[in-house]
Amino acid sequence: MLSKAVDALKSDKKVRTIIIRSEVPGIFCAGADLKERAKMSSGEVGPFVSKIRAMINDIANLPVPTIAAIDGLALGGGLELALACDIRVAASSAKMGLVETKLAIIPGGGGTQRLPRAIGMSLAKELIFSARVLDGQEAKAVGLISHVLEQNQEGDAAYRKALDLAREFLPQGPVAVRVAKLAINQGMEVDLVTGLAIEEACYAQTIPTKDRLEGLLAFKEKRPPRYKGE
Repeated sequence: MLSKAVDALKSDKKVRTIIIRSEVPGIFCAGADLKERAKMSSGEVGPFVSKIRAMINDIANLPVPTIAAIDGLALGGGLELALACDIRVAASSAKMGLVETKLAIIPGGGGTQRLPRAIGMSLAKELIFSARVLDGQEAKAVGLISHVLEQNQEGDAAYRKALDLAREFLPQGPVAVRVAKLAINQGMEVDLVTGLAIEEACYAQTIPTKDRLEGLLAFKEKRPPRYKGE
């Protein structure tokens, strides 16, 4: 279901920001169903995990900003799902960790690659080698999440913060936001000189847009811009 939803969102030009959350109280995503996994043969596990990895990669490659609202447990593949998002926010009571080594396997949904990029290699190794689980405050301290909130009675504090962030993104030029994400993502994987060339190429995509002219006109007329993503 998540894979189908992501496929539908890939080419939907009306979508400006995507929030990934769970409506199950106390759980963001608890990772693999270990009872199900125990019934699988060795030959079945590899292709199954490959499908999950591909779906998580699709989320990472979505063209608009993505926010993971972590209001509960995010373990194993659940944290890998959150790591594929641009921004992560969590309740202080949430629990996060790549716990795969506890099961004699390794993170297989991008965790060994995205966690070091998010928090640094040494600390990522420590967390993966130990299968340690962090709460929201600890996750914020190491840079795994951007914001930590005290959980509310409804159990959706992280989701509400994600909505606040999305509302900050929405008024901005849609093309500019998409191209900015592209420039950042591609630039982080190369040296600075190449990254600056990527930025220049991405900037060039915004110059001929109607939105850029609307932004200048709105500034001149001292009114909010009315962007159409064109």
